[in-house]
Amino acid sequence: PTRAMSRALAFGVAVGGRPASRAIRTRRATRGRAPRARETRAKVDQTLNERVANLQPSKTVALTDLARAMRDAGEDVIGLAAGEPDFATPRAVGDAGKAAIDAGKTKYSPNDGDAKLRNAIARKLEEENGLTYDGKTEIVLSNGAKQSVAQCVMATCGPGDEVLVPAPYWVSYPEMVRLSGAESVIVRTTADEGFLVTPEQLRKAITPRSRLLILCSPSNPSGAVYPKETLEELAKIVVEHPRLMVLSDEIYEHIVYAPAEHHSIAAMDGMWERTMVVNGFSKSFAMTGWRLGYVAAPKHFARAMSMIQSQITSGPNSISQEAALAALELGYKGGEDVAAMVRAFEQRRDFVSARLNAIQGVKLPKVDGAFYVFPDVSAFFGGNASAEGFGPVADVDELCRYILEKGQVALVPGSAFGVPECLRISYAASNATLEEALSRIERCLSLDVFTRNSRR
Repeated sequence: PTRAMSRALAFGVAVGGRPASRAIRTRRATRGRAPRARETRAKVDQTLNERVANLQPSKTVALTDLARAMRDAGEDVIGLAAGEPDFATPRAVGDAGKAAIDAGKTKYSPNDGDAKLRNAIARKLEEENGLTYDGKTEIVLSNGAKQSVAQCVMATCGPGDEVLVPAPYWVSYPEMVRLSGAESVIVRTTADEGFLVTPEQLRKAITPRSRLLILCSPSNPSGAVYPKETLEELAKIVVEHPRLMVLSDEIYEHIVYAPAEHHSIAAMDGMWERTMVVNGFSKSFAMTGWRLGYVAAPKHFARAMSMIQSQITSGPNSISQEAALAALELGYKGGEDVAAMVRAFEQRRDFVSARLNAIQGVKLPKVDGAFYVFPDVSAFFGGNASAEGFGPVADVDELCRYILEKGQVALVPGSAFGVPECLRISYAASNATLEEALSRIERCLSLDVFTRNSRR
């Protein structure tokens, strides 16, 4: 890949290589029909909604798509940018999806999702999380947890509101807030605190305009898991502010490594009525392509999200819902199918962490969940940092471009998550792939070819 290609990728400008020239695109578009007058096209007002025009592209999507396109073009690229399990969907779940097709369950589903599945989710939440919801009125199924998160924000926030977003954050949170017309207030956490927002930080960040606090545990991108004691302290502060809601993103719920445990802030005293719990099937059950998530919330808020969904997408995929029902029947917390995946992820976490910690200058906090590591690599950019055959490395974006160009490993710069000292590595890949990827990264950062920032 060329350096220009890498630059375009990192900024989310172009995916899959150099775009066709305007002349080529025009010829393709007009082949076989009479061309339109150029002056007619020039009269089109191309103004966009201001909120849309200000959106930033997702670097994780851009990097993942480019790595895939480069592999398709014959490049030996290893992609560790995707937030996607590399395992196959459990067989029983896939078989249920096939059976749904054979049985003709291919029609529109109810707007909020199939009643049988919503009731099964309600049972799951009670048995695994100690949360009680009415499956009929307090659970809304959507086309992926991402849609559920967006609808939570749209239903509760608008112009003049502030949304508290701890950093590092999932790349889409601030952009969803932007679309709603509200304003993100970034609460910067530190590696020394395990990338967990502290009660003191939360109390300081709250203002009369604060409407929503977004928590993600286990965390994408850091792998941090909030202990019950910390959630209890945060909850005590939240309940002091009647206007403040919480969006609890628990999509990585089952991917937790002992002795850490997952707890939902909705189960803390006084929090059920002010919390919207988002979850789904993509991560724990390796069902990313099935596109199915859900939100559990008090009736008033669930109804608002249902109305939004009814005017945007309507009900989720009927086939995926049959598969999801089978996923919930695998057993407590996914049974052995999920437990086997978690054991594999834990082994990979240990391997990747050991290799990274052996690189002088890399600082890696403890990882308790999800399938990412989020090391501090600030010793490798800024100041006099430079790489042989590449030149100065000014920031983490440049570092990721260098590793992509010279090592052919796609990573995500921490700037995408609000922490520009770090980068994210997904270990949702085979052991052999991780072995090769880490070896390439080590070679890229070797003192033989890389001058580190001596001013830090």
